[in-house]
Amino acid sequence: MFDLIPTTLRMATPLGFAALGGIYSERTGVINLALEGMMLIGAFGYIVGTQVSGSTWIGLLVGMSFGFLCALLHAVATITFRAEQIVTGIAINILALGITEFLVPTPEQVGGLPQWKLPFIGAYSFLVYLLPILVVVSHILLFKTPWGLRLCAAGESVEALATMSLSRTKWQYLGVLLSGVLAAVGGCFLASEVHYFTKGMTAGRGYLALAAVIFGNWRPLSGISACCLFGFATALELANRWEVPVQLLNSLPYILTMVVLAGFVGRSRPPASLGKMES
Repeated sequence: MFDLIPTTLRMATPLGFAALGGIYSERTGVINLALEGMMLIGAFGYIVGTQVSGSTWIGLLVGMSFGFLCALLHAVATITFRAEQIVTGIAINILALGITEFLVPTPEQVGGLPQWKLPFIGAYSFLVYLLPILVVVSHILLFKTPWGLRLCAAGESVEALATMSLSRTKWQYLGVLLSGVLAAVGGCFLASEVHYFTKGMTAGRGYLALAAVIFGNWRPLSGISACCLFGFATALELANRWEVPVQLLNSLPYILTMVVLAGFVGRSRPPASLGKMES
């Protein structure tokens, strides 16, 4: 049973980065349904960048850059041109899937990201250990600092920003761009673990991350707990020690997502101006 713990951490890591990105975006009032596409384009960028340069660090930077550009597209469409946020997010997911399928890189293996080895835990990608640090730092930044309170005000109280003569657009752009970079890091982690790219390799993880955002009530610490829950469901699928039909285990994370959304959406309190683009 204890060997499920490291698998859970590995499975939760890409979800955690994407969920953290979703929190930054939605805390500014911009719905980000494009997390799936941002993860996928990040994974694509990691493989392409690593293949071309031979360096996994450059691959990570390329993946993050692709996620940044994807988020910029979402921000321009939804913030500047006031496009419907849900429709734009779905369109970006479809665009990312089409582009990566058309430009799928040569199916050759690349190296994984550097690993850190900690006592009593083991050697894993440094992103596994970096995620909880970022979650704690994000919680402090969002709820304990003037910077974070201003960012959250973009999604909670537009009037509060106006009284301080601050631009809501600026904070919304910042939140969406951060979400793209963080979601892309999650995609880079996925690609670095399997060492190659396959079309649609994120397999709905962006939507799982969005469910974790809602389940976690748009808070980093609660959101990562939800990611660990989904990661544990995936770990059970991989272990399958009880000879449960594999089809049932494959669907377990998604069934759990529906249960979470059905049970907690009504109780959660989203940012007051989420999805509203009034000035």
